[in-house]
Amino acid sequence: MSKYFVIFIAAIIFLIPWTGQAGNDNIPELRLTTITQANQGNSYITFPADIGNIEPLWFEGNLIPNFHIRESKDSRLMGVITPQIIIRMYQERSFPVRTPSYMPQISVYYMLSSKTGVNSLTVFGKLAHHSNGQDGGFYLENGDINLKTGDFATNYYELGLIKTNYSPGFNAVQFFATSLEIHPPGLTNKELRGIYGLYRWNTKFSIFKIPVDSNKNRKKASFSIKGQTTWMLGDMNNWDTFSLNRLNLSLTFYYHPKFLEDIGLFVHAYHGMDYYNIYFDHQIDMVRFGIMTEKLRF
Repeated sequence: MSKYFVIFIAAIIFLIPWTGQAGNDNIPELRLTTITQANQGNSYITFPADIGNIEPLWFEGNLIPNFHIRESKDSRLMGVITPQIIIRMYQERSFPVRTPSYMPQISVYYMLSSKTGVNSLTVFGKLAHHSNGQDGGFYLENGDINLKTGDFATNYYELGLIKTNYSPGFNAVQFFATSLEIHPPGLTNKELRGIYGLYRWNTKFSIFKIPVDSNKNRKKASFSIKGQTTWMLGDMNNWDTFSLNRLNLSLTFYYHPKFLEDIGLFVHAYHGMDYYNIYFDHQIDMVRFGIMTEKLRF
């Protein structure tokens, strides 16, 4: 992995301006549902044109439906049930789909502000599971990780904050989230201890550019920018505390054409540990393209 790729993504993530906290009467109020959707993520499917050192794929698909549990649309307290699944189809004989990532989650969000305003602070907690549905030995006889049938499973909880605000200069809604993710050793496969990041500090931002609408109708964002950094803490592969190997970087540009209703096009850059269950031992650097759902309206 070239260090310049890491520097490029990090620079974009940290240097995107976050100016402007003022409100605007033309901007609809943000309900908690919108905040949870921005934080939970989106379903997508990639094209078979990845650039980087990831194995050749026909596609990667992320299926992430969110089921909201709330008293009313203006509720400040909300639960979200998410049966997330990530699958990869490999460009190999018979086009295999190997060891999908099963990632069911239960999340709870509470908006601290008294109104559903565009400038708000929300706290959230999450209980999640991540496994690959296999029951084979973790290692092969030669000591390599068993990627095809090896058992991978971990459970974790995550606690965090989400800050939302409006930037009048860009006519954009912004989300900033920070959270601590903990995988208790007793709820994680013992083989993962010392080689998998059991403690993680996550930081996310999202910026949604809103089209100008003199009629004040609810609109989908014309484009969005999303970034995430993850710093893995604790004992891990005997890495130094400040080793860049502990850093995962993700950056996504999304464009919603006017002629499409529910999907748009995206380009995504990623550096770090592979997030596809037992493939975590792979360090990948890639740029990929595809289509994504982005159902938020402002």
